[in-house]
Amino acid sequence: MSGKADKIPRMAKQGKQQSSSSSAPVADADGFSSDSSSSLPSLQLADHFLIAMPSMLDPLFGGTVVYICEHNDGGALGMIINRPTDMTMDVLFERLDLSLEINPHGSSAARSPVMFGGPVQVERGFVLHAPANEYTSSLNVSDEVALTTSRDVLEAGARGEGPQRLLVTLGCAGWSAGQLEDEILRNGWLTVRADPVILFETPIEERLAAAMHLLGIDPAMLSGDAGHA
Repeated sequence: MSGKADKIPRMAKQGKQQSSSSSAPVADADGFSSDSSSSLPSLQLADHFLIAMPSMLDPLFGGTVVYICEHNDGGALGMIINRPTDMTMDVLFERLDLSLEINPHGSSAARSPVMFGGPVQVERGFVLHAPANEYTSSLNVSDEVALTTSRDVLEAGARGEGPQRLLVTLGCAGWSAGQLEDEILRNGWLTVRADPVILFETPIEERLAAAMHLLGIDPAMLSGDAGHA
């Protein structure tokens, strides 16, 4: 996580890494493409969950829930919220040379894993949190969720002054103009309005099922041939 991050709309414009699968998100280094073949021009998915359909066999995105932070005519930006890395928050703080001042060894937050947010900008940290203080590079996605890429949010957390609800990812997922809409039309994703409880409080291994339940779907009954919502 950089000390002085760029403004939020530029976050997904700096990486080119992508999966080999056509369903994998990709962000262009020079910005989102202006070309779109989408048949869903009015679709607005900020503050929504994307739920990977069973038919999605992509090794990076199969079985994932993605929280969408930004979606407009230029593309979309989000973070996978149910794929933990082997790095915990206390290890991340150590690597950033931050000292936890809030009972680091007894805190469950300190032992919580950092998520793999996606294949774009994997060296960069993205923090989803409850809106709190103003930070250097931050975007309010909704009344209950903000996205920050600047180091100051973690510095506040280390002092015990940061947001009570917080999820950190390494990397993000980005879609060029029309790409996400096309994947939804091809039954790659289910979509549903996000629930902050699932985002911040539900155990990681239960988030996929919990997100499906928002649609009234029993994951055990969902086949790979089902249509999108």
